[in-house]
Amino acid sequence: MAADDAALEALGRFALRFVKPGHVIGLGTGHAASAFVRALGASGIAVRGVPTSKPAEELARSVGIPIVTLADAKKIDVDIDGADEVDPRLNLIKGYGGALVREKIVASFSRRFVVLVGYEKLVKSLGGRGSLPVEVVPFGLSLVTAKIKALGMKPQVRQKDGMQFITDNGNLILDCAVKKIANPARLDRELLAIPGVVGTGLFLAMADIVLVAEESGKIRTLKRSH
Repeated sequence: MAADDAALEALGRFALRFVKPGHVIGLGTGHAASAFVRALGASGIAVRGVPTSKPAEELARSVGIPIVTLADAKKIDVDIDGADEVDPRLNLIKGYGGALVREKIVASFSRRFVVLVGYEKLVKSLGGRGSLPVEVVPFGLSLVTAKIKALGMKPQVRQKDGMQFITDNGNLILDCAVKKIANPARLDRELLAIPGVVGTGLFLAMADIVLVAEESGKIRTLKRSH
């Protein structure tokens, strides 16, 4: 079971408490993040948004949120996004939606990073859902694939509609089959050291707050201890 649409819409509305008029908001990609963008548009709060993907930008424009670039924003007050896995220390795996590199850039540029998830995304250790996305320059695909296999993972090029999935940056995604990741920080370093790897779906020590839509319908707030 997973959090349903109504639970995610409630989660999106709940996250509005982190938004103030005049804020620049990082706009995430995916179901939970989209629920927040719709809630933000409906709220009428005067903000500007920095989207993490073309779909996020299209949605934001459709609900009347003015868009600014990262360069024009100067700063982002709060970034609100989803995640695919959250461990007990609020480390994340992201990127099932394919926007991991832009999501990491926006999160890193933000004063506060708030993550919205359904209860099914909580895991005891990263890798619990079996996949780690890695964004790769197409030219380096064969090298990167071999290097990732040597690290003990099984990478597959992501497909969509029978074709290779291309990110907004013009790159490919390798979905790497994983089990429990014993040392996420070391794995992240090893992956980023491979020429051709643009970014990984490991978001470590980045989330400040995780809002969880519980099975009961309640929303639980988790805070990272710095």
